[in-house]
Amino acid sequence: MPQTGTRIPPARISGQIIIDEIIRNMELGRLEMGYSILLPCIFSVYLHPDDYARIAGVQEIIKEDAKRVLSARMAEWNRGGSLLKRGARGALGAKPRKDFRIAQNDWWIEFFADSEGAVPLGDVEIHSELNDVTQPGYRGVKTTLIEREPSVTALRVARDRAQRGPLPTSVTRRPASEVYAEIRYQDDSGPQTYYVTQNEISIGRGGEDLWVDLPLYANEEVSREHLRLRRDPATGAFTVLDKSRNGTWLNGRRLARGAEEKLPDRAEIGIAEVIKLAFEARR
Repeated sequence: MPQTGTRIPPARISGQIIIDEIIRNMELGRLEMGYSILLPCIFSVYLHPDDYARIAGVQEIIKEDAKRVLSARMAEWNRGGSLLKRGARGALGAKPRKDFRIAQNDWWIEFFADSEGAVPLGDVEIHSELNDVTQPGYRGVKTTLIEREPSVTALRVARDRAQRGPLPTSVTRRPASEVYAEIRYQDDSGPQTYYVTQNEISIGRGGEDLWVDLPLYANEEVSREHLRLRRDPATGAFTVLDKSRNGTWLNGRRLARGAEEKLPDRAEIGIAEVIKLAFEARR
């Protein structure tokens, strides 16, 4: 007999869930052509108004993280980890290997609050397009987290996007008005630049249960929280603290674990002999 008096609370949306659904949407929306496979690069993410309000303060962080995951996944497929079976280039009787690409210079992701009660609490609905200009054969896809018919119409997506202004052909994150330092590096997601705008940041692989300010996409040689950088607001000087298993190097010298050391205004920070960070303080 069905039980009465009990109510299962709705699931709470999280950044990881949203990013996973964007990746799933990208996989479903690919368009195979003669010599390449085109991936969706424009994503409209619809959330229940309560979920939208709850993540309002971290939307830019989720967007940045999602773009890095999308770039890493596309790079992985181009290295040969594709979901599709592709023949090796030049192999006898095999089809030419097709490269994955996007039709714009960068990914475009925007969040919208569902104002018509179509998206349930804890759910997410994503509409995507291959390009911002309608062309023959360019078709969008839409996915939802739970098993139901997508409820946000294409007309609403077009209207909401129009209200946000034209889609950019190149998107960069504008640094905050006060940047204390700049960190340049390259991980599995490609070349990156991180602007330090806080007096303390944590750096590492991170995880669902461990937030880091600068997440690195790398193998497990890099600890989930590998190191911390701290800035003295009075002097502007930085220190570095190693918290890792496999070590942190400062200009070629390995740091003692758990001991905070002065960080020069310009320095190379080695992370587990896997990634090098080019650090430069701004005075």
